[in-house]
Amino acid sequence: MEGSLVDSAAASLCATTEARRRTGRSGPRFLSCSCSSRDEPVTRAWASYSRVSRMPRAVRLVARIKGWNGNGHRWTTALEDSSVLEAREDEYGGMVVDADRLPSDMAAFARSLSASLSYWKLVGKKGVWLKLPLDRSEYIPLAVKEGFRYHHAEESYLMLTYWIPDEPCLLPANASHQVGVGGFVINDQMEVLVVQEKYSASALVGVWKLPTGFIHASEEIFTGAVREVKEETGINSEFVELIAFRHAHNVAFQKSDLFFICMLRPLPGDIKIDEVEIQAAKWMPLAEFIEQPFIQDDHMFKKIADICMQRLRERYCGLTAHSVISKFDGGTSTLYHNVAGPEPGG
Repeated sequence: MEGSLVDSAAASLCATTEARRRTGRSGPRFLSCSCSSRDEPVTRAWASYSRVSRMPRAVRLVARIKGWNGNGHRWTTALEDSSVLEAREDEYGGMVVDADRLPSDMAAFARSLSASLSYWKLVGKKGVWLKLPLDRSEYIPLAVKEGFRYHHAEESYLMLTYWIPDEPCLLPANASHQVGVGGFVINDQMEVLVVQEKYSASALVGVWKLPTGFIHASEEIFTGAVREVKEETGINSEFVELIAFRHAHNVAFQKSDLFFICMLRPLPGDIKIDEVEIQAAKWMPLAEFIEQPFIQDDHMFKKIADICMQRLRERYCGLTAHSVISKFDGGTSTLYHNVAGPEPGG
């Protein structure tokens, strides 16, 4: 497609250049064609050319960004009023704009964004990812005016997307889940490490519960559980097994929620609570923890307590963490699974 459009544009430009040479007409010089006997001027009247009437800027950008050489023609341009945004191509044929190399003023950004979309449409790109940092928030209305849509926002930026093909958008949606962890820390005296939170729902006031929290970006589930226990109680611990997890929907901001319960082994040390979030922390006998009315009246927490009891009696086996490398993404990840015991009679 690109070649046919550029060839057509080249033929039109060459014919126009020759006509202008014969008639003596001239206009602002911005482009020269090497097939002419002289370096004749050509005007900006691209829209009058039948087969490139809708893509003048894109054709011009092909010449400017890549250069072009076809059928003996080569175009060069001295225009600086339009340029493609700095971007890299992703593995799906889309473009990811470099947020660190955006134009420094709104007018230049608007020109470059429009020119970039024209060029990317011409060369068959698909999705465009545009990350606007907080200090470039004034660019947001300009991007929306061009047809970009909000994708997600973080503390320091807003991500917008643009789907180019005239077909259903295949760009992945914003993250759909938040991930929480709880640490079931039990010592050799069959005592469970529990906390009372300073700020909680009325139903949880005075309840002794497991240390819980959300994992950080790029943090392992078991690492997050160990960290949350340390932050809330001051107790260091070691991961033993992933006991169970709960999946709920339409929680905070209509997101789904994954909550993982990890069994942890405590290391020597004294309790030192996080006084900002935690009212109190202590070691509580397991039986006393399970007999709390809140645990007994809540089906989920009662089931979790039962599972932990079965694990301690070695009637239940949780999932251990194993580092693996997959050819799917080439990176290291953690696979949680049971480790098979010896075969009977083995």
